[in-house]
Amino acid sequence: MKILAIEQEVPGITAEAFKPHLKAEAAMAWELYQAGVFRELYFQKDRHSAVLILECADVEEAQKVLNTLPLAKEGLITFEIIPLVAYPGFSRLFAE
Repeated sequence: MKILAIEQEVPGITAEAFKPHLKAEAAMAWELYQAGVFRELYFQKDRHSAVLILECADVEEAQKVLNTLPLAKEGLITFEIIPLVAYPGFSRLFAE
């Protein structure tokens, strides 16, 4: 199942709090990308927040995976998790 995960920073956390964990965060993201769990990684253009596409069995698995990220473990970020399905509109429009 494709899962969209949008990073949410925790209010009141300073940029300095992130710095000690950024290298470990990048290493874990790379590991998950290499494993095929993270399929796509982006940053929002208008703010410094990650947008991830994951391939997981379900939302619960996605949450467990995201909780392994160092910034999440440290309580610096959370994620809005959105399960995705294929767009059904074409079959509705063109079904015989």
